[in-house]
Amino acid sequence: APALHRTNPATGTTETWPLREPVGSLGLCNSGAVLLALRSGIHRFDSRDGTLDLLAAPERDRPMNRLNDGKVSPEGRFLVGSMDDRPEKEATGALWRLDPGAGACMLLADGFVVSNGLAWSPDGRTLWHSDSRVSVIWTWDYDPATGAVAARREVARPDAATGRPDGAAMDAEGGYWSAGVSAGRLNRWLPDGRLDRTIELPVAAPTMPCFGGPGLRTLFVTSLRPPDRPSGPLDGCVLALDIGVAGAPVGRFRD
Repeated sequence: APALHRTNPATGTTETWPLREPVGSLGLCNSGAVLLALRSGIHRFDSRDGTLDLLAAPERDRPMNRLNDGKVSPEGRFLVGSMDDRPEKEATGALWRLDPGAGACMLLADGFVVSNGLAWSPDGRTLWHSDSRVSVIWTWDYDPATGAVAARREVARPDAATGRPDGAAMDAEGGYWSAGVSAGRLNRWLPDGRLDRTIELPVAAPTMPCFGGPGLRTLFVTSLRPPDRPSGPLDGCVLALDIGVAGAPVGRFRD
């Protein structure tokens, strides 16, 4: 159901805030608020008083779309992609950037089916990005001073058995951990296109990895219950793994 959940891994306590629209992604803010990419646009949510304020609605002219994967850049901007939410999908998705203090989003790129997999290299100068439906992973040159992207390069085209790319996270060594949503695994890709490592998971469809915990040494992974495949006991759960490498820090939005 449309909701935001916050879980304390040490205690297992979960708080839940119902929302009126599906949440494609979220990002943390310097103020303690949370950015939410909802169907109608990017909102700022304050859990202390429950206020939800619309910051930008970049796709009012694309009613077939919804916002999907998004992430805060190391220097404090919010990038978010969109996707065609119809069963028969077309390349109507785009990649947007919201700058702190801006009232509108900047269009960075267009022509995606399901924009996904945003993550930055440890030095903040390479942006990783994917399209889950086309099953392709790219890197872009990223300018931390301006938030501009350039020189898109194809890194990999994993097949369904390898794992179509869903959400992703970057480790401190520059490895890109992609949730192979079609294969029940995590894949670690290197910038030269090598599939460096694969971890089989006890879920059918992992959706997003995220480093956290002390020293960013725990990899948390969300999952879904596949509508077209039998569900196992852990499908839909959040997993926590020690993969032997720390994560690269993720930025907070400079609100």
